[in-house]
Order: sequence, then C-alpha cells, then structure tokens
Amino acid sequence: MSVPYFSQWEAPSLAPDILSGKKSLQDIDAWPASGAQSQAEFVEWANHVCGMCCLKMALAATTGNVVPILELTRRSMPYGTYVREGDHIRGLIYAPFVEFLKHELQITGQVRVELTAEDIAAELEKNHFFIASVHPGIRHPEIAPPRTGGHLVLVTAVEQGTITFHNPSGHNEATQSYVQLPVSQFAQFFAGRGVAMMPRTIQNA
Repeated sequence: MSVPYFSQWEAPSLAPDILSGKKSLQDIDAWPASGAQSQAEFVEWANHVCGMCCLKMALAATTGNVVPILELTRRSMPYGTYVREGDHIRGLIYAPFVEFLKHELQITGQVRVELTAEDIAAELEKNHFFIASVHPGIRHPEIAPPRTGGHLVLVTAVEQGTITFHNPSGHNEATQSYVQLPVSQFAQFFAGRGVAMMPRTIQNA
C-alpha cells in the first residue's frame, strides 16, 4: 500500500528551518491547508498534531481522501483527545482517540501498551497501521535520546528486522517518508505504547 506523506507543519521543505529556528510557524504560507480557521489557530496547534497527521496519512492511503489535520483535530475534541491545561495542550490521549476513530470515522483502533519494538511486527500482522510513541529525536537516529516518547510516527511495515515509518516532523526526505531503522535502533526511541488501527481482513481458510 502506498502511503502519502504529510508534514504536521504543512510545509515539508521548511521543516529544517523550523527545527533550527531560522523560520517560525508564522512564516508558513501553506497554513490554510491545515484546515485552521486562522493563522493563529495553526500556530497554536501545529506542534501538537503529530498524531492527527499520522491519521491523515492513513486515511489518504486507505480512502484517497485528504482530510485537513485541524479538521480532524476539531472533530476529535469532544471525545477528549486533547486537554488544555492553562496555555499547554496535552495530547494526543489514546483512549479518547480510539473512541473518535470508532464513532466519527468508523475505524477500529486499539490502545496498546507495554510493548517492545519487536512486538510491533505482530501488531502489523493484524492491523494496517501502528501509531507509535517515540522520542522526537528519532529524526537523528544516530544520537541516543535522553528518554522515550513525546512524539508520534506512523509505522507502516516491519520486515526482516527493519521498521518502516512516516515521521510528521522529519527534517528532510530521508527522515520524513518511508524511514527505515533497525528494530533495535527504533527501540531506543520507542516508549512501548501507541495505537493499532485499521484491522486487516481475515480470510477464512
């Protein structure tokens, strides 16, 4: 299955400058594509929607429809997928996200915890996608992260000890789409949790 790539910042080519601080989110002219109702809304949310970007990519791959990230985010809010704590936005929160998938998109998902990186292969035997919690530093896999988790990527395959994924905040083509890392290296960043979704059809023998 071909999986289109989208950046959570709507401008993949600007990702290096955003990450380095050379450009800010206010410099992204493509913000209307996010579905934001204003540039201020885009700026507020763009660093928090890696999970919704993963969903956007999965939907585009399976349905051909490209649904704006902030449209998905707004639709999910009544389920509690994100929580405001003062000026801070907490989320994506997995259990409400699974409820959102079920009731709004008719997609089956399952929260998975206490996994090893090796366990992801079994998840993808049963499901088309696995949204994995990893440290955002996975875009620089040669540098050991200080901790795990904090960011979400869309895992699309595990084959011969290699995990393939799309990273919504990758800084160049090599770290954005169809990124491949050995399972052992991915494990350094993986927090052991995520969401498996879109079950594969099981054919009866």
